[in-house]
Amino acid sequence: MSILVTGGAGYIGSVTVEALRVSGEDVVVLDDLSAGHRKAISPDVAFYEGDTGDAEILRKITSEHGVTQMIHFAAFTSVPESVGEPLKYFGNNTGKVVKMIDTLRGGGLKNIVFSSTAAVYGEPQSPAIDEGHPKNPCNPYGLSKYFVERILDWVNSACGITHVALRYFNASGALTKGKLSDGSLMLGEDHHPEGHIIPLVLQAALGQRKSVSIFGTDYPTPDGTCVRDYVHVLDLADAHIKALRYLGDGGESQKINLGNGRGFSVREVIETAREITGRDITAIFGARRAGDPSTLVAAHKKALAVLGWEPKYTSLGDIIQTAWDWHKNYPDGY
Repeated sequence: MSILVTGGAGYIGSVTVEALRVSGEDVVVLDDLSAGHRKAISPDVAFYEGDTGDAEILRKITSEHGVTQMIHFAAFTSVPESVGEPLKYFGNNTGKVVKMIDTLRGGGLKNIVFSSTAAVYGEPQSPAIDEGHPKNPCNPYGLSKYFVERILDWVNSACGITHVALRYFNASGALTKGKLSDGSLMLGEDHHPEGHIIPLVLQAALGQRKSVSIFGTDYPTPDGTCVRDYVHVLDLADAHIKALRYLGDGGESQKINLGNGRGFSVREVIETAREITGRDITAIFGARRAGDPSTLVAAHKKALAVLGWEPKYTSLGDIIQTAWDWHKNYPDGY
């Protein structure tokens, strides 16, 4: 039986697929390549180019490989875009998930690890957000993910398909050579257009953009800029695999935060990148963006208690260094 990874050619998905491959798991990837990259997947991994809402290709995968477990990464992820195009996000991030699960449950699906988001919480009401924090998404992206979490609860009750929804914060860093046992791939963040702060800053360091924008300097944070909890992509991959094994051992459905445990401001990210790259990085100050909470930092004690997971790459410098190593080797992406 195989593990299906949807969105497995994307940033976090590809690193998780590679970690599964190196550990000897039978893994199959479904990705429409709208944001993913075929070169990010080892030739040893079964790959299907297609849409998660396509019942025909899902039945083909189930027939040819058998799927008892899956990790669902495939989603649109831009907060600003979701504010302008909410129906696009609800249709893809929520509607297609319903079709996908409805198809896969007939083929023997038992467990789902769902790539959720800290955006389900909305504006934080405490310095560190735990799983019991009120859920009040302030953008369609976060709401589209929260809808799926609730749907999974009902699917668990009605169909017995268990799940772990992993609510994580800003994915960052890269898989560089030697980080996994065979070290055969380097995998990093390559979005078009790019909207995440660390790769944007590193593009500026490479001279690929003139500056990087800071959206809002009047937030209620120590330096006035947004504070985020950056989690290394290898730590995220490890958590998804631990969640699969937890469910495979009969674990009950859970909602679990993944985080570094501390936050870093936009100003700190830029300054750390300047130190690591040795390059001048021009910052331009602009107005706040719609849908951006001031601070998102995780309390991740539950991840340790339930999954035995805690992050290994917690230094902002280490995170940015691995990302810089990847971007220097792949300045134009894949």
